[in-house]
Amino acid sequence: MNIHEYQAKQLLKQYGVAVPAGEPATTPEQAKAIAEKIFGSGHKLAVVKSQIHAGGRGKGTFKSGFQGGVKLAKSVDDVVTLAKAMLGQVLVTKQTGPDGRLVSTILVASAETIKKEFYLAILLDRENSRPVIMASTEGGVDIEEVAEKSPEKILKEWIDPAVGIQPFQARKIAAGLGLKGDLFNACAKLVMGVYKTWWECDASMVEINPLCIVEAADGKESMCAVDAKIGLDDNALYRHKDIQEMRDLNEEAPLEIEASKFALNYIKLDGSIACLVNGAGLAMATMDIIQHFGSNPANFLDVGGGASKEQVTAAFKIILQDPNVKGIFVNIFGGIMDCNIIATGIVAAVKETGLKLPLVVRLEGNNVVAGKKTLAESGLTIISGDSMADAAKKVVAAVK
Repeated sequence: MNIHEYQAKQLLKQYGVAVPAGEPATTPEQAKAIAEKIFGSGHKLAVVKSQIHAGGRGKGTFKSGFQGGVKLAKSVDDVVTLAKAMLGQVLVTKQTGPDGRLVSTILVASAETIKKEFYLAILLDRENSRPVIMASTEGGVDIEEVAEKSPEKILKEWIDPAVGIQPFQARKIAAGLGLKGDLFNACAKLVMGVYKTWWECDASMVEINPLCIVEAADGKESMCAVDAKIGLDDNALYRHKDIQEMRDLNEEAPLEIEASKFALNYIKLDGSIACLVNGAGLAMATMDIIQHFGSNPANFLDVGGGASKEQVTAAFKIILQDPNVKGIFVNIFGGIMDCNIIATGIVAAVKETGLKLPLVVRLEGNNVVAGKKTLAESGLTIISGDSMADAAKKVVAAVK
């Protein structure tokens, strides 16, 4: 689950990470009240940031023609003007696609005087089965760009999950970023806080970009997480009722929301062949083989290792709500899964939805003989695939 920047900063602040003063607003009136507090406390500039689950906000364009989803403001009146220009408008960025995202919330925060930008992130290194801290002196830019052009500028520190982060590891990151004195200590403390946020919140990723040295009005320098992004592990959300409440359904596709109600992993894509598969790896291979034989997948849909008849029926209904779908490819390998349960679900779903589109089914594995018999005796027009490649060829041909 993804959350907004302002929510990420709220979580970080709970664990002692310094973030700019600021609050979310959903109306120009709320934005005005927040701005009055910011300027009243002595800040010379504020920043107004559109809150959507997509990057590239600053360089984005609203469909109204207004440029930029992140803007500086010199006064309370400026904040109100920007709030009116952003709220209720659709922002298009390099990550939203041409449809863009509706801005329902903005973050009004103090604009810090930035002296130097860094990059900091905590994520799981699946190769080493350990959390890894990644840091770089190249902040404010995409880390992928740094990795491609200057990989030597990325510092990595792996954490033993059995003992957790040790102070010397946080100091190692601070030293690697070239910090000294009070800033060295502040950075080490901040790294500890960011890691604790990642661990305690069951996050999949915490990214601070940029992490900055900021200068106060009196000239004193400190470390501050000027921007923040947090992704949470869905499987652990049951432990965090407070974080679950941060979910913004307006930022999720309606079909994906419906799929989540039935514990289905669904992501809508732009192709014409819908996929219903058990297992994420097989689902990705299925999408690849459809493309290999000359067509494009309409979705990623993983029903999991133990799907029920009800889940299969729900999956068909979700698939058929996509007007781009011209054919369906069911690809099941029964390990834990009983192929006959899937077959029974397919028959029930086809009858209930009155399916008219081409349907190709490939079953293999646990109880496959019974599953194929159920399909054959159903009286329905179902194309059988002898192998994954055979089924993919047949569904592509049927759609064409």
